Amino acid sequence: MHMAQAPEIQLPNQGNPSQAQEASHASPSAKEHVISLPQHNNATVQPQSLPQKSVSISLSSILKRWKWWIVVLLDIVSVLAGQTAATLLGRSYFNEGGNSLWMETVIQSAGAPLLLIPLLLIPRKPSVARPPLRKIIPIYIGLGFLIAGDNLMYSYGLLYLPVSTYSLICASQLGFNAIFSYFFNKQKFTALIFNSVVLLTFSAALLGVNSDSSESNIPKDKYPLGFVLTLGASAAFSLLVSLMQLTFDVVIKAQTFSWVLELQMYCNMVASLVTVVGLFISGEWKGITAEFEGYKTGKASYILTLIGTAVGWQVFSIGLIGLLSLVSSLFANVISTLALPLVPVFAVIFFHDGMNGVKIVAMLIAIWGFLSFIYQHYLDDSKAKKVEEDGRKDIN
Repeated sequence: MHMAQAPEIQLPNQGNPSQAQEASHASPSAKEHVISLPQHNNATVQPQSLPQKSVSISLSSILKRWKWWIVVLLDIVSVLAGQTAATLLGRSYFNEGGNSLWMETVIQSAGAPLLLIPLLLIPRKPSVARPPLRKIIPIYIGLGFLIAGDNLMYSYGLLYLPVSTYSLICASQLGFNAIFSYFFNKQKFTALIFNSVVLLTFSAALLGVNSDSSESNIPKDKYPLGFVLTLGASAAFSLLVSLMQLTFDVVIKAQTFSWVLELQMYCNMVASLVTVVGLFISGEWKGITAEFEGYKTGKASYILTLIGTAVGWQVFSIGLIGLLSLVSSLFANVISTLALPLVPVFAVIFFHDGMNGVKIVAMLIAIWGFLSFIYQHYLDDSKAKKVEEDGRKDIN
């Protein structure tokens, strides 16, 4: 009966003078009845529209987050697979008769043109303006020289250290990254991050005093040089990642995948040019033919080893670029350190590297430091989710 009266009560509000006058002389109870019905109707309309809107927003948010995690997981796999394969192939190059430090250095950045493939396939956002060439070209050159020096130090490390020891020392890059991120990227230095830096430093120090190279044919007097240069390479790599992050924040002012890809590609091209010049200046290019002819596992294996190393480092680069653009430089460095337990295991299998007690303790300490970093990132992510959910509740 109330529903049948609703149209008659609403008509005076739509401009009928006579009915409006009758409504004005109605009894108090009638007036209450007139007022309550429109409120009741409005109340019934709003709950029908809001849940649909909130459900669609929630579903869209869930799908977006799932897509984000899938891409991040693919990037993580690329980093781990590319880095592990490239490191093992680099050690294999020296084990099987390769002895050119500059050739190994060139190969680490020579695959940069492969980055053109994803760069051409992924559309660039038109809203992102390009910075002036006078600003971006010096950055390409400066970072390219840094990459060249970093790759050369890594090559020395692979030549003068067992690959298991080399990999464990590389874990120190996480500690260096925390320090550089604090100064260049305004990263908070929490108790967990400080704990991780201390543990990784202690792990590297253990390996520094453990110069036993009896499990390999590496001269014992070369161990300190290999240790120092690998430690320097880890610091240079962490500095490189932080400077890239700073470039996106200050100069490019955007951190899309295509921009990170372009920066990585041009910087590696500069690094390739620098290392090729180094190859010729050093005179090592003269021995490449003899190296090719005398490679223990054959000429085809020599070529495949170099190609595989180049491809492996670029697969690693693509994954690292994705993590840089989607998460942060700190997280990208954390994931690259996740290869820590993988490389020593494969080194024992393929190269028969020894795993003495000091190495095992150093690896466990480094893993502990790595887990501290992961837990800190988990806390930061949980806090960000809570802030996002609270903001969504306020909007609704």
